[in-house]
Amino acid sequence: MKTAVLCVFLLTVLTFPALTASPTAKPEEVGLSSERLQRINQLIERRIAAGDIAGAVTIVARKGKVVHHAAQGVMDLQTKQPMTPGSMFRIASMTKPVVGVAIMMLVEEGKVHLNDPVSRYIPQFKDMKVAVAQPAAGGAGGRAGGEGNAGPRFYTVPAQREITVKDLLTHVSGLGSGPMGNSDIEKVARKDGETLSDYIPRLGSTSLEFQPGSRWTYSPGAGFETLGRIIEIASGTKLDQFFRTRIFDPLGMKDITFWPTDGQMPRVATVYGRGPTGLTKTPTPNDTMSRNVYFRGSGGLYSTAEDYIPLGMMLANGGELNGKRLLSRKAVEMMGAAHVKDTLPGRPAGEGYGLSVRVVTDHAARGTMLSDGTFGWSGAQGTHFFVDPKEELVGVLMVQTSIGELQREFEDMVAQSVID
Repeated sequence: MKTAVLCVFLLTVLTFPALTASPTAKPEEVGLSSERLQRINQLIERRIAAGDIAGAVTIVARKGKVVHHAAQGVMDLQTKQPMTPGSMFRIASMTKPVVGVAIMMLVEEGKVHLNDPVSRYIPQFKDMKVAVAQPAAGGAGGRAGGEGNAGPRFYTVPAQREITVKDLLTHVSGLGSGPMGNSDIEKVARKDGETLSDYIPRLGSTSLEFQPGSRWTYSPGAGFETLGRIIEIASGTKLDQFFRTRIFDPLGMKDITFWPTDGQMPRVATVYGRGPTGLTKTPTPNDTMSRNVYFRGSGGLYSTAEDYIPLGMMLANGGELNGKRLLSRKAVEMMGAAHVKDTLPGRPAGEGYGLSVRVVTDHAARGTMLSDGTFGWSGAQGTHFFVDPKEELVGVLMVQTSIGELQREFEDMVAQSVID
């Protein structure tokens, strides 16, 4: 990268702990090192200089106080618009933990039970079938999926049990979790103008990728969009309104939204993919399709770093923040427990899965400085957050380039700043 361009990037390094709406403190007041927190900035500088990312916003809180909030680099490589604390990001699957919080709120109210079959809320999900791969040359009888040789071939067998709310939260349902089930989902694809109530019932006619509970495989879309519809049915409120009135407003999350306003759009950072020639702008079509109609609990939210960290601070504080209690301490413990162990096929060593979040079960096996019991999740465009309840520590990384190594490096840079 040319020196002139690098200077443009590095001159935008700013740290603004005083600008966040959340309570702030000097790092040493909450047991962190100011000097060591600067290593986060140095990490981001190195990644910008290497051409791995265009820019980033990072924010760290401990014991309910924000102690680091930095904007570095640019939002767009072409315009050189500086990254700022108010920059907005497509947080993609970091929407899922918001769904997890909403479900746990309804569980506490007795309106949802984790072991409820999904068919209790959406009858079309009763008597689902499980896909079994069929060799191309033929195989067992039954319905074949796919279109001739264009898609996966499979037959179906009855599910051994119904999928549950907990199955969806922990990605062990098999719904929308692989090529066979997804080939069925393509046949009932959502149409422009449809709502969750229009579309989600059709997913009940699709094939599950495996027997419920037999393995862990990520359901990027269908599972949490179905949970979004369950929230609507159980609460009697549209998903976006539930999020706004029950979670975002109480926590002061003012900018987070399913659809940026005309005033917010100029603050949305450009998405880039990495390739052999460097960063390339990635087309990001409106995957919510109709504005303010379809609300994707699987990954539809946009947010600033400042507006997402209160969610993590609330969870790190046992369900309460600034006098507003969203969940009980026991519900947060349930959410962050490892319901899926790393012994189940599909999970990496040292990392289980909770209710909408990954969970560190063995920090040595995972190779992380974060405490056992730390939980969080990431987004497809590179965003990342974690909550370390033992240390009362929360970190949020906002970038718009998918780079898993940076997420792990960020975790360690936050963790190594603890000095008490």
